[in-house]
Amino acid sequence: MCTKPFLKWAGGKSQLLPEFNQRLPNHIIENKTIETYVEPFVGGGAMFFNLKKNYKLKESVLSDINRELVMAYQVIKNDYEELIDLLKNLEEHHLNLDEDGRKENYYYMRKEYNSRFMDMDFLNYNESWVERTSYLIFMNKTCFNGLYRQNKQGGYNVPFGRYKNPTICDSENIRLVNKALKNTEILCVDFTETGKYVHENTFVYLDPPYRPLNRTSNFTSYSKEGFNDIDQIKLASFYSEMNDLGACLMLSNSDPKNYDAEDEFFDELYKDFKIERVAAKRNINSNASGRGLINELIITNY
Repeated sequence: MCTKPFLKWAGGKSQLLPEFNQRLPNHIIENKTIETYVEPFVGGGAMFFNLKKNYKLKESVLSDINRELVMAYQVIKNDYEELIDLLKNLEEHHLNLDEDGRKENYYYMRKEYNSRFMDMDFLNYNESWVERTSYLIFMNKTCFNGLYRQNKQGGYNVPFGRYKNPTICDSENIRLVNKALKNTEILCVDFTETGKYVHENTFVYLDPPYRPLNRTSNFTSYSKEGFNDIDQIKLASFYSEMNDLGACLMLSNSDPKNYDAEDEFFDELYKDFKIERVAAKRNINSNASGRGLINELIITNY
């Protein structure tokens, strides 16, 4: 069994992995080795797990600004068996309820999760991290569309999802994720702070919260801080700085030309690099008619 993301994550890249794989730097494909891998927006980690399966990663640095997400990675790295025990109990209780009971249980869990937010110590690893991660995974597997979304106060606000038999505890995959995270540094920092790990033998994959495709498509709330055009410009500057260090870079993002053929935002930001457009299926849209194929960008410096 291959390792897969342990959370469903908006903007997950599983479907684009074949496109990424064929665009990896030639020396990585030939040598099957990555000296240092840096991923500043790890999210669900589809790219990381894909690379771990196919290549030798001598050193890895994974980062995200979402504290809850980084906490979950840390827990699986350090206390995965205890996490599995908690998830098994949550799964057994939830699946023994009827649909109304499951809905009530979900909102109870969400309320508990949000009420404890202010008391959480996100800086120092402690026992409460394991329980909180079990709550996070529970909600991720039982909420609507597998979304992770926070309001401006940091509260998780996704509604209940109707699933017949959701797999809340995938113990086999959690153990595989634990193995994949060996010799991996996990950070909760702004993407710019990962630059200290980048050198000429580094492969960097950047998957920022996507720029909204149109004015009504503004789902960027992976963290309460959001990610706007100023952040995208800041990221482009970071990309250029890492290019100057000699690193190999790959970045993915939405293509604004899907809705406005005149929108040159990313074409201008990355005009000095290779920009490719590939077809991808939109996974998260409340309107089924909006789930067709669209173009996404893959930008490389090699």
